[in-house]
Amino acid sequence: MKLVTLTIDGVEVKARKGANLLWVALDNEFYIPNLCAMREVTSPMASCRLCFVEIEGRSAPVTACTETVSDGMVVHLNTRRVKRLRNTAFELLLSHHHLDCRSCAKNRNCELQSIASRLGLKLKVQRFRHIPRELPIDSSHSLFTYDPNMCVLCGKCVLVCHEQGTGILDFAFRGIDTIVTTFAGIPLAEAGCNSCLACVAVCPVAALVSRPGMSLEEAKATVAHRV
Repeated sequence: MKLVTLTIDGVEVKARKGANLLWVALDNEFYIPNLCAMREVTSPMASCRLCFVEIEGRSAPVTACTETVSDGMVVHLNTRRVKRLRNTAFELLLSHHHLDCRSCAKNRNCELQSIASRLGLKLKVQRFRHIPRELPIDSSHSLFTYDPNMCVLCGKCVLVCHEQGTGILDFAFRGIDTIVTTFAGIPLAEAGCNSCLACVAVCPVAALVSRPGMSLEEAKATVAHRV
């Protein structure tokens, strides 16, 4: 295995040649915010637009999840341009998100809260008009519920549903109207869900959560018992 040396915020780091920059940084305790990245995915979607970094020699910031490391690479994580881009991306996510942390099932266990805390940002839309969705919550499944108004469109549930589930989840529509849904919006309980609960496990917010009063572990145990 060939190793290369790169520099992240002034610190030399050794990594496998061709390794993903985001995971190299995170594994070496350099924080880069992200919502959509999954370690096992070889072609990341880069949909959240939060993991911007600057690489010397590049004309503009790039997303860390789509970059591979190379020998001599010099990476900067907190330049003015990086902060402007990621802060804007974060606030745009919030502008289309149903913010109700106090009564949220993921309160204190939410990636949006974690990112805001790590970066010193507010969970409040300041520059953009708040355009929350008003879509129906799918509570048809006996083990979990899906609230599209909480969804940040990270795509993790879509990926794991196609890998571990029955592939019933996917993106629909475009632009501000984009949602994650089943074919023709069929309720989850009728769409062929195999109750693997992988989507619930990877959801970074409260879009997909176990039924009230039932933890993810309990829901998985219920699935195992049924099988």
